[in-house]
Amino acid sequence: MNNLLNKEFKLAMHPTALIFLSLSAMMLIPNYPYYVTFFYTSLGIFFMCLSGRENNDIFYTMTLPVRKKDIVKSRFLFVAIIQMAQVLTAIPFAYVRSLYDMPGNLVGINANTAFFGLSFVIMGLFNFVFFIKYYKDTNKVGAAFGWGSLVMAIFMIIAETSTHVVPFMKNYLDTNDPEFIQYKLMVLVVGILSYCLLTFAAYKKSVISFEALDL
Repeated sequence: MNNLLNKEFKLAMHPTALIFLSLSAMMLIPNYPYYVTFFYTSLGIFFMCLSGRENNDIFYTMTLPVRKKDIVKSRFLFVAIIQMAQVLTAIPFAYVRSLYDMPGNLVGINANTAFFGLSFVIMGLFNFVFFIKYYKDTNKVGAAFGWGSLVMAIFMIIAETSTHVVPFMKNYLDTNDPEFIQYKLMVLVVGILSYCLLTFAAYKKSVISFEALDL
């Protein structure tokens, strides 16, 4: 598994996946839908899979003495590392923003603890939809990304709209830290658990699809 993961970093990594980490700085933009940061993360994953298709990455990996299951596992681990890196680079920018007396985000939720919890849900939903679709036919990367992006967009719209119309979101979650931190921590924990469950479910279904795929 270590060798496969090493192969992912050296051969499968697309430059945009690294470049998009810098977009965590968008946390400093006033009145901006901060969930877009994690859309770019998924876009980097799409480019990685698209580049892999054009460079016959799946075919190459299949020639190695490894199981199909391990090929899928290494890709999921690699994607999880990229997504966690995006979160870790976004946190410092969110903290810097909190140090200054900036007005609230008029577009949607502030860059606070609850925001990161909901962002985990967004990434989990993308993994679930994108990879289940992708491993049914690794040549149809665009279709898989289209469905994954659609689900992300729907969730983002609902989440951002909720900060304006749902009293609990508006009065408790869409506030600056550490106000009402107990509720935000609950959202963070639920978000992390949702990410883990959705990603694991996607992995299990992807293994079944990929093992049945005639390459």
